[in-house]
Parts: sequence; C-alpha cells; structure tokens
Amino acid sequence: MTRAPLTADRAQVIAYRILAQQMDRPVVEPSRLAVLELGVQDTPYGTARQALAVRAGRVVDDESLRLAWSLRGAPHLHRAADLPALAEALWPLSEADATIRISNPQIKAGAKLGIAAFTQTAAAFRKVVTGPMRKGEVSAAVSARIDQSLTYDCRSCQARHVSGGLFQQAGLAGGVGVRVDGSATVIEPLNPPVPPASVAVGTSRLIADYLRLLGPAGPAEVAKFLGTTQKHLRPIWPDDLVEVHVDGERTWLTSDRVDQFQNAAMPDLTRLLPPSDPYLQARDRALIVPDKARQAQVWKILGSPGAVLSGGEVVGVWRARMAGKRLAVTVTEFERLPATAKAEMTAEAELLRAVRGAADVEVRVES
Repeated sequence: MTRAPLTADRAQVIAYRILAQQMDRPVVEPSRLAVLELGVQDTPYGTARQALAVRAGRVVDDESLRLAWSLRGAPHLHRAADLPALAEALWPLSEADATIRISNPQIKAGAKLGIAAFTQTAAAFRKVVTGPMRKGEVSAAVSARIDQSLTYDCRSCQARHVSGGLFQQAGLAGGVGVRVDGSATVIEPLNPPVPPASVAVGTSRLIADYLRLLGPAGPAEVAKFLGTTQKHLRPIWPDDLVEVHVDGERTWLTSDRVDQFQNAAMPDLTRLLPPSDPYLQARDRALIVPDKARQAQVWKILGSPGAVLSGGEVVGVWRARMAGKRLAVTVTEFERLPATAKAEMTAEAELLRAVRGAADVEVRVES
C-alpha cells in the first residue's frame, strides 16, 4: 500500500536535519555518531574532528577512525570497520557512470576507459603502496603503471601525472588511507585491509543514509553528493521511501525516519560549524541559506569559512587563526545577533580551542 505524501515546510526540514545530525548533543559514543554513516569530510585538514566535537560536545580522539579518500575523492574520516563496505558502495555503477565520475579535460580520452580506469589505478595503488609514502612519490609510481591516457603533462613539475580526480577516487578501492604529517600528505595501506572492489554493492544504502541525515531530498541532491547523475542512481533508488512535499517541491525521506521528522522541534542552540561540516554538505543550499549573497559567503570556491548556526539559521561565518598559543576567532554576523547567541558562540569557541590545542581563545564579532 502506497503511503500518501507528507507535507512540510522549510523550518520542519531544518529542525529535522539538526536533530538527525545530533547537534543537540545526545549522549552517544563518538564512534557511533550518526554523521559517520557517510563519513565526515576533512577539508581543510582537522575540520572533521571539529565537526565531531560539535556533536559530541568534547574533543573526539578515537583510534577506530581512519582518514581516506572516499566520496567524490575527498578526504573523509570514517570508522575503519566501515571502509570495506564503503569501497564497494563507491565503486562505479556502470561504464558510463565511471566515465562521468572522472570526466576532465586533462584526460578526455582516458575517461572513456570507464571502469578499467578505476581497476588499473586501484591495482597500481596495491602494487606501489606497501608502507607509508609521500603523495608525490605514489602519484609518480601509479602514473607509470596505468594507461597513459589517464595521465597528463604537468607544466609546473615537467612530468606526467595521473588525473587527481581518478587518483583520489580510486584510492579506497586501492586499499590506501591518508594522513597528514606536518605539511605533507602521507599515503599508506589501510589496517585492517580493504579488499579489492570489482562491482558496486550497497550504493543504495548510501542514498538512504543521505536521506536520513540531509533529507528530505531529491535524486538531484543525492547524485551531486555522490559525484554522479540522477540517471545512474535511478535503477538503485530505494523503494522504502516516503514522499514529502516541502514548500511545493517533491522530496523523499526513509520510512524509518517519518516519526522523527514529524515530531522534530527546532532546537534552541548555537554552533560553530567548521568548513565542510556534514550539515553544510547538503546540495540544496538554497534551503539552508535562502539568500544568494549569503550563500556566496558560506560556500566559497576556495577557502570557505565556518558557519554560525543559531536558531536554525546560518546567521554568520567565522574564521580562526593561531596567534602564538592563542586561538583568535573572528565572527562576521549577517545581522545583529542577540547577546545570548554571542555568549553561546564564546562557549563554542572554547570547544574549538580544545580541539585545536590552543592555550586560550579570543572571540571578536564584526558586522
């Protein structure tokens, strides 16, 4: 029996997402935080642990978490135990899907190799990376072992390199993780090992996880998040979904979250979300920040700031820098914030200080 569509407004969606992402800080082990179902993007380095602290209310230092290139080839923090299944779920769904994922003017002909491009590159990773290696070393060694149409001439270093998009998207299937050592990116075999992937398995689970954490949403938003197109997701779109009409738009939510969605009340909280925070990963940005000028301030092409979330709205952006042993946090408010929100920002900045390992913190608010 088909369930009748639900009707909701933007405020209901925002309230649900904030609670689904546990920003109200329920008591839960850090390794069980809901956002880890999809992983937490770590761009720039260190922001993933800031995002976990936002939800845990304390510094998260869990040895069961690993950093790997995963969704869209971006570095994400994951539970190590989840990585084998994730490698299969992120494997291209078809030859055409593989080509879409790595399409780039630098390797226009090579992208047509489709799944073979992923297979070759993943196999090269396993051959080359037997211990910790610098990223540049790995890139050169992998480039030498794959079809040359998947590489391009790099003018700055006078060498041929594997396409960065392919390199990073094939890393997890190649069984490697990443870590940062000072200013260097180090690539090393994952432990426990991740078996080779050869067919996509479990991708529909990623769709469902997106809808649980960033739903209700539609296929276009999910496809952008996974780095593919609606056409390729359509055959594996989950069946157990409920249609939700949000301000006239058709969206979907997993059926197991209907009660939570309908009962979600907007929490009264203020949080300093780091750049690339899971909440900001939603592809329906106009729903999160309706004003286009403010969207441009939150999501920059390069060097995005953090976002100030208060009362369910993104009310400003923030940046932080170390000045000696002091962390200096500058908040740019979109409009005059109440004193209560400013006091909460100061408390959140103290949490950020702990994550960054600073001796103290100073908060400055500007318009």
